[in-house]
Amino acid sequence: MVERIKERGREREPEETLYDFNYRFRQDYLRKRREGEIVLRGRDRSWQESRQGLHKWFCNVKFWDQQAVPYWSMFIIRIKNHSGKHVHQGGLGLYVLEGKGYTVVDGVRYDWEKDDVIILPVKPEGCEHQHFNADPNGPPVEWIAFIFNPFSEAMGHPLEQKEDAPEWKGSTVPTRHVT
Repeated sequence: MVERIKERGREREPEETLYDFNYRFRQDYLRKRREGEIVLRGRDRSWQESRQGLHKWFCNVKFWDQQAVPYWSMFIIRIKNHSGKHVHQGGLGLYVLEGKGYTVVDGVRYDWEKDDVIILPVKPEGCEHQHFNADPNGPPVEWIAFIFNPFSEAMGHPLEQKEDAPEWKGSTVPTRHVT
């Protein structure tokens, strides 16, 4: 007589509930915030030429997992002559660090100087804008941008590059890029 042996298979692991996933995600998120960068040192950031001008990024989606507070974009831009021209949703602030210049928003000129704040308006289709150094033969102007990305994302965050900064030596302007 042959004896039957029944092998017991491995039991399925219980699936993680959405609540448990959310709880684990939240704990990990809070740990990353406690351990993240609090002081972002300018000397640790490099300047990069871009379509808009010379940038020094402090907060960017690329660094969010390393920072105490994610979801912000913060960068300094240095403009010798003028920035590139582009269209995106407003609702962000620019604090002028150095120099004197002006910004053209939807064809209207707004003059500014050191210690001024520029607020780009929230408009359904975004706002076309470009920044200029009032003395392109003098020292460059600098401002720092503060963008809270969840606000920007909630508005669709369109981006269209219309014209590159004169110093940009990279590829040509794309016709339209939506992010």
